[in-house]
Amino acid sequence: MTMTAMKKLLCAALALTSALSLAACGQSGSTGSSQGEGEGVTYKIGISQYGEHASLDNCREGFLEGLRQAGLVEGENLKVMYENAHFDDDMTTQIGETFSAADVDLMVGIATNSAVACYNAAEDKDIPVIFTAITDPVGAHLDSGNITGTSDVLPVEGQLQLIRALQPEAKTIGIIYTTSEANSVYSVGVYEEKAADYGFTIESIGVTAQEEVTQAVDTLLSRGVDCLSNLTDNNVVGVLPAILEKTDAAGVPVYGSEIEQVKNGCVAGAGLDYVQLGIQTGLMAAKVLRGEATCQDLPYEIIENYGLYINSDALNALGITVPEDIAAQAQECAGQ
Repeated sequence: MTMTAMKKLLCAALALTSALSLAACGQSGSTGSSQGEGEGVTYKIGISQYGEHASLDNCREGFLEGLRQAGLVEGENLKVMYENAHFDDDMTTQIGETFSAADVDLMVGIATNSAVACYNAAEDKDIPVIFTAITDPVGAHLDSGNITGTSDVLPVEGQLQLIRALQPEAKTIGIIYTTSEANSVYSVGVYEEKAADYGFTIESIGVTAQEEVTQAVDTLLSRGVDCLSNLTDNNVVGVLPAILEKTDAAGVPVYGSEIEQVKNGCVAGAGLDYVQLGIQTGLMAAKVLRGEATCQDLPYEIIENYGLYINSDALNALGITVPEDIAAQAQECAGQ
């Protein structure tokens, strides 16, 4: 079977599964924004997640927690349709169309590709869309219309300060990014703009598919980079264990851009807590669902503060000493 045929088969299976799920929901008598006898309003939302890795999973869990904090609880007054696109853009389109056909009250796009697909599918029916885990909403053209959400823009200067503190002699930072991922292109640009202020040069390699990432690691190592700094690039983060296997063997540290990457073996990171980002997004969504605000009333938000994270096991293995001031501020992620 060709790859194209397999994708069509997967999309067809997704549509069938979603249709059966909707039929079951109809039999229970509680569809979106419906008024049951003696019951309040039940909202129906569709969550499209671009792929499965810890950062995006944390976004989803945080989002549902934010809704719970606002009094919207799955199984009580909230019905959730959840679909994972497995990093397949054709699947994101199918998922958005499925949500639109289901007349959900709100769509949620976790990561840029899913958010764009949801917005395109929602536009004809003017269904509100909430996004999260998008670094550059403006560059993705998601900053106007019936859409809003939260940005995971990276604290690049915080990361550069951290690398300089842990590696005083380092000169070159390697970065791998997906050329078609607007978030990553934007972040690389920020790194290139700010790096010289901290005495660094950036050696970046663009990839077009996840299968190219480990080869890019080999290339960066052959060029003698002093470390790698991860973005929130889904293709790269999705193969983090394979990256770390190569860099650990070469004695080259990798810095993460959020807490889960550091838990999974990166030496340290100045970055985000995606659970908190998700909670912030869920609170926004609750306002839209209840009619307390429209998406147009709520400009997209960012997390102003970032955290410092260290993995002592990874640091010790590479012989890196953490300055006392950073150790006092940072959250330990080893063994978590």
